[in-house]
Amino acid sequence: MSASIIARDLGLQVPHFLQTERLKSSLLSMLATAAFTTSRRELRTLLHGISFEAHEGDRIAIMGRNGAGKTTLLRVLTGAFQPTAGRLEIEGSRQALLNLGLGFNQEATVRENVYLRAMAMGMRGSQISEHMEAILGFAELGNVLNHRLLTLSSGQRMRLGFSISTAVQHDIMLLDEWLGAGDAAFVEKARKRMTDRVEGSKIVMLASHNFPLLRRVCTKGIVLESGQLVFQGEVEDAIKAYKKIYQADPSHQPNDPPAKRRRQRVDRK
Repeated sequence: MSASIIARDLGLQVPHFLQTERLKSSLLSMLATAAFTTSRRELRTLLHGISFEAHEGDRIAIMGRNGAGKTTLLRVLTGAFQPTAGRLEIEGSRQALLNLGLGFNQEATVRENVYLRAMAMGMRGSQISEHMEAILGFAELGNVLNHRLLTLSSGQRMRLGFSISTAVQHDIMLLDEWLGAGDAAFVEKARKRMTDRVEGSKIVMLASHNFPLLRRVCTKGIVLESGQLVFQGEVEDAIKAYKKIYQADPSHQPNDPPAKRRRQRVDRK
C-alpha cells in the first residue's frame, strides 16, 4: 500500500468558553456570582490555511514555538481532531506517539488495558491477541498481567503504553518529541525500537525543539507560527527559519538564566 499525506488549506476551530471577570466586594457575593453566571462561548482558531504534502520517503520536522500548533496539527493528522476547514487526504496506516496513556483504565487489569489501548489505536481483536505476549514481554510486565493498572508505577505504565504503541509497524509515524520510556535500563531498548519503527515507516513527521535530532532523522521541515505554516523546505533551511522567529522575540534569551542559555546553545548546534 502506498502512503501519502495531502493537506490543503487545513483549518481547525474549537469552542472556547470564557467567564466574565468577577470583581465583587465580598467573598460571598463573588461565590454567588460564580454559581449563577453563565460562560460565554467563542470559537478559537488553532490552525489556519495549512497546506503541505508528504510522500513515501519523506521525513518531515515540525517546528514552532510553544503554542504554535505542532501538537494540534499532529492530532488532526491522527484523526483525533477533525479539521473544520480545508481538505485532508491520508493513505496508509498511521500511528501516533502523542499520549502513551490514551485508552487506559486504572481499574482494569494490565491485560485488559492492552486491549483497550490497542483498540483505541485501531487494532483488531485477533491482532491484539497475536501480539499480546510480545507486548507484555517488551514492557517487562508479563508477571503482572492480571494486576489492576493502578497498582503499577508510573514508569511501568509508561513502558506498557510505549510497548503497545510501537508493537506494530505502520506506514506513517507521527511523533511529538522522541519519546523515551520507563527507567534508565529500559531507555536503550525503547530507543532501538523507536529507531527501527522510524526506519521502517514510509512517512515520518516529528515535532521537536531538538535540532540535532531533527537533522539526524528528518530531510524536510515545516515551521508553524500562531497556527499558520510560515515555512516549508529542506530541514536545515527550516531550522534557520525557525531560529529567526524565536530570536526576533524580545523575550528570547537575554532574560533567560545563564544555565538555560547554555543548554539551549548545546541543543541548537
